[in-house]
Amino acid sequence: MTALAVMLIAMGIADASRRLTLRLWLPVAVAPLVVSACAAMAGLWHLADIALLVIATAASVGWVLLSARAEGTGEHELAPLALFGAALVLLIALSGLSSDVAGLVARWPSWAGIAVDPDRLVMVIGVVLLQLVTGNQLVRLLLRSVGSIKPVGQPQASDRLKGGRLMGPMERLLILGLGLAGQLAAATAVVAAKSIIRFPEINAQKARQNGGIGIDEVTEYFLVGSFASWIVALGGLALAH
Repeated sequence: MTALAVMLIAMGIADASRRLTLRLWLPVAVAPLVVSACAAMAGLWHLADIALLVIATAASVGWVLLSARAEGTGEHELAPLALFGAALVLLIALSGLSSDVAGLVARWPSWAGIAVDPDRLVMVIGVVLLQLVTGNQLVRLLLRSVGSIKPVGQPQASDRLKGGRLMGPMERLLILGLGLAGQLAAATAVVAAKSIIRFPEINAQKARQNGGIGIDEVTEYFLVGSFASWIVALGGLALAH
């Protein structure tokens, strides 16, 4: 599933670059450049690899454009989600066509003294990047699609729960790391701990029904966002395995 890993890497870097600039052309250009660089370093130049990487490139560019449109208009949130899901399923279905990782990436683990399969190494890099800006973007699009995030200028449930954009990636990386280390029980403890720690903050909203945001909206935002974030982390863990 090397092409899928390359797509995740391209999306992750493109999404990060989009947060650093207002110019949309930059992340749009970054995505195919990252795919090309990954192909060169991993020796993915067979005909089947090129076909899969074209799909990965198109999906990465489409993801950036559709996500930017959804953020700018507050509409069509399902389009980038559908594209992401379709590309994921298609590249998994066609993963048998991928070549084994070769080139610089294949030589690096032995040079660095790390006992890891090169194909898995590329996937782990991809799913780690998935947990960062792209993961936040997936969660935010889902929250918008169910109405948990209101149009710009209106009071938001996120105003009552601070730190979500920072805690989300940290939580997902922690779950992913514990899962890769074989500590699934500890990963479930992270999920439980978040709920316990956040409950007093959510419960306190009953006494602060101001700004047009009620306890039901805050609770929905927390539950939908948390479950979506956990799915991203566990999905990445499944791909890494």
